[in-house]
Amino acid sequence: MSRVGKVPVTVPSGIEVKIEGTELVAKKGNLEKRLETHGRVNVEVKDNEVVFTRKDDSKESSAFWGTYRSLFNNIVIGLDQGFKKSLEINGVGYRANVKGKTLELQLGFSHPVLYEIPEGIEIKVEKNLIHVSGTDKQQVGQVAAEIRGFRPPEPYKGKGVKYTDEVIIRKAGKAAGK
Repeated sequence: MSRVGKVPVTVPSGIEVKIEGTELVAKKGNLEKRLETHGRVNVEVKDNEVVFTRKDDSKESSAFWGTYRSLFNNIVIGLDQGFKKSLEINGVGYRANVKGKTLELQLGFSHPVLYEIPEGIEIKVEKNLIHVSGTDKQQVGQVAAEIRGFRPPEPYKGKGVKYTDEVIIRKAGKAAGK
């Protein structure tokens, strides 16, 4: 039994939820997010709660039950509060700045790295911190991972782009072998 699937999703005021066929639609202002369930779970909207139930007793149905509930919960949280990831740049001469819809990174290469900011994502830079925010949890995580991928932190000096809550396990240099 899914413990995640049993818990109803509470919809805060200001967010409108409706069911269109096998699709769940959550709307806040002019923002609209859709979740296609492909008819794998039963969905009911009661008062300010969305309740997910299994179609049958199969293992697959149980897995989709918890998955769709979590995906819809992330949609509701994203519309209500939004999601945010922070990255830290470490290294001499390493810096970042936003120019229009482009993030420009100086990461020790002979050229600047230019990253086009996708629609629905907002990036702010302050000193050596990059803040990625948006309403879609998956997209925020993906953008943060792509930025980190340009220069992942190395274990000797810790230079590179890392998440602010990430711990880099440092290695000793050549002197440790003696």
